[in-house]
Parts: sequence; structure tokens; C-alpha cells
Amino acid sequence: MYQIRIKGTKDKYEYEELAKVFLRPEEFNMVTDGETEILIDAGEFGDTESDDTAEKKKIKNMVKQRLFQELSAATGMNPDWGILTGVRPVKLAGELVTKHGEAAARDMLLNEYLLQPKKAVLILETYAYQQAHTGKPPDRSAGVYVGIPFCPTRCLYCSFTSNQKGPEEIARYLKALYREIAFVGRQMIEMGYLAESMYMGGGTPTTLTAEELNGLLTHIRESFDLSALREFTVEAGRPDTIDEDKLKVILKHDIGRISINPQSMKAKTLELIGRAHTPDDTRAAMKLARKMKVPIINMDLIAGLPEETPADFCETLSEIIDYEPANITVHTLAVKRASRLIEQDPDFHYRRAETVREMLADADARLRGAGYVPYYLYRQKHMAGSFENVGWCKPGTESVYNIRIMEEAQTIAALGAGGISKSYCPSENRLERIANVSNYEIYIERLDEMIERKKINLFEY
Repeated sequence: MYQIRIKGTKDKYEYEELAKVFLRPEEFNMVTDGETEILIDAGEFGDTESDDTAEKKKIKNMVKQRLFQELSAATGMNPDWGILTGVRPVKLAGELVTKHGEAAARDMLLNEYLLQPKKAVLILETYAYQQAHTGKPPDRSAGVYVGIPFCPTRCLYCSFTSNQKGPEEIARYLKALYREIAFVGRQMIEMGYLAESMYMGGGTPTTLTAEELNGLLTHIRESFDLSALREFTVEAGRPDTIDEDKLKVILKHDIGRISINPQSMKAKTLELIGRAHTPDDTRAAMKLARKMKVPIINMDLIAGLPEETPADFCETLSEIIDYEPANITVHTLAVKRASRLIEQDPDFHYRRAETVREMLADADARLRGAGYVPYYLYRQKHMAGSFENVGWCKPGTESVYNIRIMEEAQTIAALGAGGISKSYCPSENRLERIANVSNYEIYIERLDEMIERKKINLFEY
């Protein structure tokens, strides 16, 4: 057991998160007194009680550097992301470039944040692509997210809002969702906000029937001013939920992007993780989508799935590249607290670090060789090896919504159970979160409350 003491500060959260990159939670104790193996006095770096926000941040980073060095010496580990524990490293890279220039930003990422060179290059490259292809969000623009919290089955690693319910419950949910859509669409029009992007996620939206999907998309188009819309995405994530009638509906509504997410092309893996589809279902879905000329297709893969080897991942990636989808998103498996996997094996993500490192290195090399570039990136807690998720695209096919949600410089109106809206205040460069409840039954019961919350908070700036 490692006893770690950070003197002179009451805020231990970020230090605990950094320690978890090196150690399992049960392997260390972040203490405030007594004898310790690792002792760091935050006060030696400056005044931790200063009212100067920049000074406090500088001191915190210096403490994290010392903690990183101590833990690296104790464990022999040198994590790729240095002292960074946050979700949005590309946003940090952008802030550094804007303030100091690209060369200085790279030096700071390497020497102050202790990133490995390949990760510093990756986020700077991603930021540069975003600036060149999407730029800043237009004034009084918003992204709109519509959540469908239903799936055919629940995956082993899933922590999202995902329910397996019949037609009556889905119909009840859609009735409530229509009310929220109508309200938000009307409020955006009244306040002069235009939707830049529309994203329908879940769950799995194509769990809906073709008729239900058509009704929902019709309601969206009747409720919102979509004259400035740059993209409309529908996640058709489970290949076994895709058929010709649903794709006809999607194309009828001028939707230019869908996701078909195999996660793996290994049948045994799909069975282990609780996916109801087979590799052949993915092949059939892609063949159908190509036949029907869906403009942009994203495919999701996960590195680090149970029992998979780097060779297994390589085979999946090779087949997916052969389909030539416009986008390929490579996720690192994250073992979340709400998932069944963490109940079965709390230490799973610690043991998979080196395997995932090899998988991600292979993905980077192969995707670049196939003409893809990284266009967005984010990190999550409890990821194998504390690595990252990267969205790769053929140049010019990037998802605006994915970029905006990570750069946090635009209002996001999130509708449906589990949706978290974010009201952006440009003058303060600040977001206010307005959350909907995640349980769909409670969402239906408390819809008036959530609509009122949006009315007061979402477009107040």
C-alpha cells in the first residue's frame, strides 16, 4: 500500500486521478497526516490559497509533476499522457497554441505536462485539422442531440442509457420526446439560434421501426429551423437493427451521416460482450448502405475487448479499412462503474494496458497509411492504459458535432433521457450544464420540470 500525502492543499481529486493511472485504487491511500512513503508539500511551490487562478493552476501542475515523477520512480511506469487526467486534451492544446504559438505549446506539453512526444503531436495535429476544416462555431449557433435510450441488448461494457423495451414503452417515450423537441425547436427560433448540427444517438436509434423513425424525423424537421444545418447524423450502431426500409427513411429526410458500429469482427468477442449481431450482420449492413448510397458512414471499433489479442484487433481493423468508410473511430475500452464488466472484473482495464498500446499503435499506422487523419479525440476515466479515443476521417468528412462537443465553445441542446445540455456563455468562455434524468420512465414523469429547466437556463446568454 502506497501512502501518499499532499500537504498544503484540500483539493485532492486531480492528484487521486493521476495516481490511478499508475496504481489500482486499493494500492494507495491519499492521506492528510501520519507517516507516508510519498510526501509532497504543495506549499513549497507557492501560495496554494492564492486568489490568482493562474497561479493556483501553475502550482497544481507543479505538484502533479512531482507526483508523476515519484510514482514513475516507484512503479517503473511512464504513462503516455503525462499529468493530464482530463477528458479534452485537444482543447488544452488549442488554448496553448492560441496563447503561446504552436512551437511553445509543443514544448509545454512535453516539459510541463510530461506527455510522450507522439501524444503531443497527435493532439496538436488534431487541433490544427479542426481549425482548418471547421473553424469557430457561428454566433448563436447550437448543436442538437436527440437521445433514443433503447438497444436490442445491453453490452458488457455499457454505461449509457440503454433499455430493452417493447413497442408500448417506446411509444410512451416518443410521445414525451416530441413535446421536448417542439419546445426546444420553438425556443431556438424565438431566440434566434440556428442548429449547426443535429445528432441522434442513444442507445440505438435504429431500434425504432421505420414508421417510428419517420415520425420522429418528421417532427424534428417541423420543429427546428434547419436552414443553416451543416450535418445530420443518425447512429445506426447495431448492424442487426439496419434494414432497407429504415435506410430509405433516413435518406428521405436528407440525413447524410450514419454510424454502423461492429466494435469487433470476431464472433466470439461479440458473444462475450453481449452484442446480438454477428460479423455477417455488419457485412450485410455495409453492403446495403453502399447499395443505397448513404453519403458518409462511420464505423466504431474498440481496442482492448475481453480475450482479444493484437492480432484479432488487426484483423478487424483490416476488414473495416477495406470497406473504406469515411470515418473510423477507434475507442479504447473504458470500464465504467455502471457497466457489468466492472462488476465481473474491477481490474480488467489495468491488465490490458500493454495490449491496448500495441493495438492503438497498429491502428495509427494503418489508418494513416489508408489516407485517414485524426479529427477529434477525447479520453475517459477507467480506460485501459489510460489511453484515448480517436476519430479518424477521410479529409473533408469530419463530424462537426463531434468536434463541437469536445471543444466546448458552442451551446448544445440535448433532448431525451440522459441528455446533458450545455449553455455556452461566450463572454466568459463558460458552460452551464442542464441535465435531463437518465431513467426514461422518470424522464416521462418529470418532463415538465426538465422543459422548465431548459426555459430558464439553456438559452439565457
